[in-house]
Amino acid sequence: MTSWFTAADGRLEDFRAVVEQQTDRSEFPHATEVARNVLIYPGDLPDTTEVRAELARALMDGPGIVVFRGAFAADVVDRATGVFTGLIAEERETGRAGGDHFAQPGANDRVWGALDKFALRDPAAFAAYYDNSTLALISAAWLGAGYQVTSQVNVVNPGGQAQVAHRDYHLGFMSDAQASRFPAHVHLLSPVLTLQGAVAHVDMPVETGPTLYLPHSQKYAPGYLAFHQPAFTAYFDRHHVQLPLAKGDAAFFNPALFHGAGTNRSADVRRMANLLQISSAFGRAMETVDRTAMCEALYPVLLGYEGSTANVVAASAEGYAFPTNLDRDQPIGGLAPPTQAELMTQALAERWDPPTFTKAVRDQENRRRAG
Repeated sequence: MTSWFTAADGRLEDFRAVVEQQTDRSEFPHATEVARNVLIYPGDLPDTTEVRAELARALMDGPGIVVFRGAFAADVVDRATGVFTGLIAEERETGRAGGDHFAQPGANDRVWGALDKFALRDPAAFAAYYDNSTLALISAAWLGAGYQVTSQVNVVNPGGQAQVAHRDYHLGFMSDAQASRFPAHVHLLSPVLTLQGAVAHVDMPVETGPTLYLPHSQKYAPGYLAFHQPAFTAYFDRHHVQLPLAKGDAAFFNPALFHGAGTNRSADVRRMANLLQISSAFGRAMETVDRTAMCEALYPVLLGYEGSTANVVAASAEGYAFPTNLDRDQPIGGLAPPTQAELMTQALAERWDPPTFTKAVRDQENRRRAG
């Protein structure tokens, strides 16, 4: 394998050889069926080492997606739906427009940062919802101990259009130019740092546009560059699969799986899902660092610096857009908000005076804070 992927590595014939294989249920004995190449499991699987190993294998070497039928009890889902609906109504009243990574801002309803909003609004309902053995099982199977749950509620309204096929966090939230700055081994590492999931909060027949998937596509190594290419988008549009979900069903998938929300062609169903993004405990630095204070101290020096300001910025400023508060720091105009390093680079290029930069970097820090 090459040590560095480029756009030229994306060859459709190689991609087809990966994704046009069939899922063999005999390799996954705890599954109840294979539906359109997707493994279907019951929502009451035992938590054993054998089951965890099978689920991890399904996400890595199998189709890359598993669906659990009846993973969440209907009454528990309904109680959470009431909380989410109230949050959406309140945010609408404030005039807050939700940005989106892969759809037009404002086309659908979003609750960013729904995990802590839910816990603070109705902690008893939160406890009942997240006391879920299926969620714990699949999270531990893919990520091990110490995982971190985050949640974004997404409501696709009637007429809401399908997303463009994509991969997900981390490299999936980057342009092809940005992703190409990372070596091939990081492209392979990125998917094992995150588990993607979606809990159906309403019945989702196909006409409501449940998520489109391309099973086995997570195994295509240069896929974080390839999904940006029109030929791969066209192939996905012709060959994706789509499964209806019932309220309480949950789908979990490898974030490198090519996927995208479908078009809601129903007349009156507001398709609500709780999108779960569960992160590895290892996605953290060893020390806490006050990078804003560092930027403020270094900026006047760098204005007159004769060496490589880029190297100094890389060693001091926050170079990644996440985690952030997506209510205030929204991905409008791109897949991710600007980073602190990008802000500092812009300020240096445009020769902002230090007070202007200080205000800008502090405002950015405030937008990123929770609460």
